[in-house]
Amino acid sequence: MLRPERMSKISVTGSKAYMEPVVEAIHGLNLLHVTEYGGNWEGFAQGNPQAEAEDAADKLVTVRSLKSILGVTDDDATPGRSNVVIDDEELAAELDDLREEVNGLEDRRNDLQSRLRSIEERIEAVEPFADLGIDLDLLQGYDSLQVAVGEGDRDTVERAVVDASAVASYEIFGDDVLAVFARTEGDDEGVLADALVSAEFAALSVPEIEEDDVSPEEYVASLESEQRSVESELDNVESTLEDVAADAADFLLEAEETLAIEVQKAEAPLSFATTRNAFVAEGWIPTDRVTSFKSTMKDTVGGHAEVEEIERAEFGSDGDLQVREDVPPSVEEAGPETDLEADDEPERQRAVADGGGNVVMRNDDPPVVQSNGSLSSPFEVLVQAVGRPNYREFDPTVVLFLTFPAFFGFMIGDLGYGILYGLIGYYLYSNFDSPGFKSMGGVTMTAGIFTAVFGVLYGELFGLHVIATYFWEGVVGLHSAPLHKGLQPAEISWAQAWLLVSTVVALIHLNVGYVFGFYEELEFHGFKAALTEKGSWLIGMNGLWLFIFSRVYQNYKPNFIFTVFDGSGAAPEASGEFAHAVVALGFNGFSPVIGWLGFGMFLVGAVLLFVGAPAEIIEIFDVLVNVLSYTRLAAVLLAKAGMAFVVNLLFFGAYTHDGEFHFLLEHGPEWAINEYGASSIMFPGLMHGGAASLVGGLVVLVLGHLLVLVLGVTSAGLQGVRLEYYEFFSKFFDGNGSEYTPFGRERRYTADE
Repeated sequence: MLRPERMSKISVTGSKAYMEPVVEAIHGLNLLHVTEYGGNWEGFAQGNPQAEAEDAADKLVTVRSLKSILGVTDDDATPGRSNVVIDDEELAAELDDLREEVNGLEDRRNDLQSRLRSIEERIEAVEPFADLGIDLDLLQGYDSLQVAVGEGDRDTVERAVVDASAVASYEIFGDDVLAVFARTEGDDEGVLADALVSAEFAALSVPEIEEDDVSPEEYVASLESEQRSVESELDNVESTLEDVAADAADFLLEAEETLAIEVQKAEAPLSFATTRNAFVAEGWIPTDRVTSFKSTMKDTVGGHAEVEEIERAEFGSDGDLQVREDVPPSVEEAGPETDLEADDEPERQRAVADGGGNVVMRNDDPPVVQSNGSLSSPFEVLVQAVGRPNYREFDPTVVLFLTFPAFFGFMIGDLGYGILYGLIGYYLYSNFDSPGFKSMGGVTMTAGIFTAVFGVLYGELFGLHVIATYFWEGVVGLHSAPLHKGLQPAEISWAQAWLLVSTVVALIHLNVGYVFGFYEELEFHGFKAALTEKGSWLIGMNGLWLFIFSRVYQNYKPNFIFTVFDGSGAAPEASGEFAHAVVALGFNGFSPVIGWLGFGMFLVGAVLLFVGAPAEIIEIFDVLVNVLSYTRLAAVLLAKAGMAFVVNLLFFGAYTHDGEFHFLLEHGPEWAINEYGASSIMFPGLMHGGAASLVGGLVVLVLGHLLVLVLGVTSAGLQGVRLEYYEFFSKFFDGNGSEYTPFGRERRYTADE
């Protein structure tokens, strides 16, 4: 749970004559995360792909290109169709036929789309001339007249033409689109164009025509007719492609799977270390699968390959690593037909981890298989957003599962919003096959559940206290809901209590992070490094906050620290009309002795930090800042409650009485005025106005709560993630691990031959 699955490095050694069946066997097991050969063994070279690799890769590219053209996806597979075996010759023949047909249709579609774009551009170019209402042949072809057509202000254009000394006479037609005819003095063809430069005249090119006396309207109609014809032909091609896609979907999916596996197998030797007659493959598998891997390999290829566990990775930097590897020098002298059977295998030379050279291909870190339960595994997507845990550090997924939804639910705390978040999460989880969407769906559902639970405890449904009224007071018989957000003046002590609770939550959360970091440093660098690198912060943080929560210098500290959980009457009274204990826990501050002890712990932590990293001593007060950062939990709680309150206030209206807000759900504003006076009305409410006011109010109510719902993600969600990533992860987590990707593939559409 907190650690990934333990991994072992496996070596598979054999003769090249049997490399193909060995690759088949390894691929079928789908367990070995192959380590790339790094070229560090004398006499060994990187292997070459099998002869059929290039042909299979070319076919695979063709299949994926056809899938893209036809828009074939996994969802297009025929239900229940599987375990199909495709013959290589049949695959090649059908693929060639399909490629020829699809490429022909694709070329035809591209040609029609190009023609359609050209027609649309021509229509767009001639439409302004249709507004002008002058035949196209009258706008071109003159020897003695210059013509300009474009868009501009008529008065400005006319003034520019009049001011042009080279223009002898002119005529302007049109309003928005103008046609300017000008007779000029001299042979300069640019006189009219030069005159219109200052007029901000946007010139249009007159379309070329072949027929005489063609009106723009007729020209547009002709183009539109041609456009409809091309669109009809394009629709036929698209329909034919859809029919081809439906018929070829199963074949393409099956061919892609078959060829992808073939390419994977054919290119496997590129990761092997080889000699003229032998090969060595290495990789990682989960330790608890080593025995079954060896047994299956022996049953499959007999004595043609030797399988050894050469390293069992530890979680720390040291430990009893089982390192052993046999590198048979004698196989280099063996002929290409030599059969290295188990019984007549030549004597092998053992390489040991005692300075005799590299005993593994590459000293790579083990890949990571996160080991989390079904409930917490969706939260791996949040961890992996920072990085996959490396093999030698703790996996924070389970802590994230326990804390992030609680942070989110606490900050939103509303049954209505919680139900909506849960439904959104269920939609993501059930309607998408992507692991990422499913994981985010699981995270959202969990956050929705916590939001709903806190909403019941707060007694709120979309910001209305109906659960408090009808359940906690009406059914359970309590005076009010068990918890309050602290938004109302009469509940100010609850807001203060949440500030205190936020710091306590911070201390618990950060302590877990520092303990994880301390244990990792202890494994890697020993006790001294662990004590100075992580223990210093752990001791300093707890010491400082023991001092803050003590009665030492209590007059200089916020009074609510000593009152909100008191109830004994022994604490100093806070100033303010509504200050009192929200829960009688009897806590009115630690004694001065504990306070001074905490201050001493803080100094010890500072000294240890200076011994370990003198430059970091200036950051010692981060133990104060990091904890105070968690007060954003209480701040967002009040902010979201305030937003929901404003939305409901605008629609329902509200009045104040004895420091509490009451929405006008059952009574109108007149009733509140008669009972408590006009000054008690905060807002009369849009629902109590006329019909137009009611309709507008409903729009405000719906859109307002949707806005609160969305901002819940962007505020509560992001703030919760920030606390996890920045405050918690930074204490122990690097996240530079590699994913476990075993050599093999799960077949969905085909069966192994």
